[in-house]
Amino acid sequence: MRKQAVLVVDVQPCFNPPDRLVSRSQLLADHFPSIATVIRYNEEIVPFFGQLGWKPSANDESLVRTKAMFVKHGYRPTNEVINLFKEWSVEQVFVCGVQAETCVLAAGFALFDEGLNPTIVSDAVVGSKLDRSGQLGVDLWKHHFGNVVEKHTDLL
Repeated sequence: MRKQAVLVVDVQPCFNPPDRLVSRSQLLADHFPSIATVIRYNEEIVPFFGQLGWKPSANDESLVRTKAMFVKHGYRPTNEVINLFKEWSVEQVFVCGVQAETCVLAAGFALFDEGLNPTIVSDAVVGSKLDRSGQLGVDLWKHHFGNVVEKHTDLL
């Protein structure tokens, strides 16, 4: 059996995630070894405001309790996230979180490039203002990585 883990992407106050996303992400994080990412604003590292006229919070914390949490300043997870999954000998990462078509997708690319078999949990993601349902992100994920779990309850 594959060693599996969960990555909770940016489920934090500044994105106003729905309660169902927080609770589903927490269930997954409680069931598997888990890591959360939180995006924080630092214009010197990633010029969000300069390029997009928008910025994430400078001090948000994850709304989901996980075994580890890492701060990032851009879209993709940090190398520390990838290294911890490798330290845990993880072979498949279930991904849930906020902004399915951007930050969640960026996590998928980072995990894929490291051979960590990223798998999106489609009822445990939401999208950006562009597509709050998250379906665009799930469709892009299917196209790029193929691995999709439709319902978080299928993993519990």
